[in-house]
Amino acid sequence: MLTLPIKKKWFELITLGVKLEEYREPTEYWVKRLRHERYVQDVSRNFCGLRLRIRNGYRKDAPSAIITISKIDTGTGLVEWGAEPGKEYLRLHIAKVEKEVTGNG
Repeated sequence: MLTLPIKKKWFELITLGVKLEEYREPTEYWVKRLRHERYVQDVSRNFCGLRLRIRNGYRKDAPSAIITISKIDTGTGLVEWGAEPGKEYLRLHIAKVEKEVTGNG
């Protein structure tokens, strides 16, 4: 399962159900990883049902959650959710937070 490290502020807003999109640079690095996850998960063309882990930072024992993505598209994001004005992103639309896994420390 692909793990996306994110800052505490965004992690908390996602797990509270407030932030409904996560943004990634539309680079070959992210496109390749998301495509690979799509095939591993055997989900539909619009990525419906794709499950990813978000982690508050890089430590293995950091708080994490499993999220379900409803679709991935490109476009500008919301500044209040961490996007830079006018910048294009891969937008991961979050359908739900399936479960939260707390860190060990």
